[in-house]
Amino acid sequence: MEVRPQHPRPSRRIVALVAAVAAFAGTAACGSPTDSAPVRQRSAASPSATAGETTAQPPEELPAPDAKIPKNAAGLATALEETTARLNDAIDAWTDGGEAAPGEPPEDVELLALHQQRLYRHAARHPEVASRAFARLPKALAAQAKANTEAIRELLALARPIKPDAVFKTRRPRPAAELLGYFKRAERRFGVEWEVLAAVMFAETKFGRVRSDSHVGAQGPMQFMPATWRAYGMGGDVQDPRDAVMGAANYLKASGAPRDYRRALHAYNPSQAYVNAIQLHARQIKRDPRAYYAYYAWQVFVLTTEGERRLTGP
Repeated sequence: MEVRPQHPRPSRRIVALVAAVAAFAGTAACGSPTDSAPVRQRSAASPSATAGETTAQPPEELPAPDAKIPKNAAGLATALEETTARLNDAIDAWTDGGEAAPGEPPEDVELLALHQQRLYRHAARHPEVASRAFARLPKALAAQAKANTEAIRELLALARPIKPDAVFKTRRPRPAAELLGYFKRAERRFGVEWEVLAAVMFAETKFGRVRSDSHVGAQGPMQFMPATWRAYGMGGDVQDPRDAVMGAANYLKASGAPRDYRRALHAYNPSQAYVNAIQLHARQIKRDPRAYYAYYAWQVFVLTTEGERRLTGP
């Protein structure tokens, strides 16, 4: 699968592909927009008219991990618009309006991001419904929805089902702020845009959630083949996110980035579908940095011969 024999290449492992693909390859249950979905609730309090008193507000509903997904265009459009707006607000609160987010995602970010992910997976599986739904959305959100759906469809086309009893090792990812620091440090050193590096780690292992080696032996959060790591890993630890990001930036730089990202990404994984997906995700992060935090909170799904299975998350 080497594109240029003179450069060893990190082969993309099937789990990483499915993890990226699984952003859309779902088995979400369908329901009408009026279906009642299970929710999680948070209590809220606000100042009352009387000083020192508080009045409890109606609990804010959060979508449960298995909340029903609307099956018609109107319901899907409404769910996407409302979920994305609430997720953006939750990310703003988590990141304090743009600063690096500390620690793990709060519950509202985690649940809203998972619901958004499941909505997009459903959209990818039902293109006609998705097209009608996106036509109902505001222009900016419609563009975002189309890009996300197209990116995952590209990867979904490359996925192959695995055995349902396949064993996968997963773990919690390093904090989003920590990873962001690694991406930006690599950008400063090698000139490879941090958004592209983030999109690669997102596609390969959902920011390091997947620990399993690929079926061909690719390793670590950026999925390097051993020979490629020896050539471009600069003596680091392939399992260490900081070293892996630096190695990926080094490899992409040697393969043509930033002058020619398509060539560099094709060297990383010789698939035009993969290249398209990475660039689509990277552009979303560039347009709105909150997309980085939303993608960070998306979870790992695998496509098996007996259906979809979610491996991580609430």
